[in-house]
Amino acid sequence: MDEAQAITQLKAGDISGLQMLVETYQIEAIQAACLITGDRATAEDVVQDAFLRAFDKIQGFDETRPFRPWFVRMVVNDSIKAAIRQSRQISLKDDGEADYKTVLQKLTEYIREPEDAFEQKELVTEMRQAIARLSPSQRAAVVLHYFLNMSTAESAAQLNCAPGTLRWHLSVARARLRSLLASLK
Repeated sequence: MDEAQAITQLKAGDISGLQMLVETYQIEAIQAACLITGDRATAEDVVQDAFLRAFDKIQGFDETRPFRPWFVRMVVNDSIKAAIRQSRQISLKDDGEADYKTVLQKLTEYIREPEDAFEQKELVTEMRQAIARLSPSQRAAVVLHYFLNMSTAESAAQLNCAPGTLRWHLSVARARLRSLLASLK
């Protein structure tokens, strides 16, 4: 089954068409949402809600256009909203013991791996931490442009902004990432 057939099934009210779309776009959507929200559980919730909303709104979907940009726009917009909500919440838990156990577990995992894999994991961790310190709109711009490999015009359309505004978000994000990563060294 291809994407067009899946959408036709969904428009006919047959939810089995959703399976093909989930299999095709779920991983990419969760990764993008996770990079924007900074939290895997939140990202999974955002993507699940986006698939359900896609099913609810499929009647309004224009079949002459590709599904991916329409769906990614939902995921990115919801991820930005979730990241903003998260930044406004204050955590009441102080579970230092759990953090200690997590760090200890990761250290033991790293001991078993070769040095270059350790350095790569460390770099990925530093990058994720630096990206998490960007504003939600800057994170979304970085994810769309660099992670999902969308052009400036496509990324700007997804964020509902002018291409110049997107370039500004990317420029500010790159400068901020440079300074954050330089401070880690």
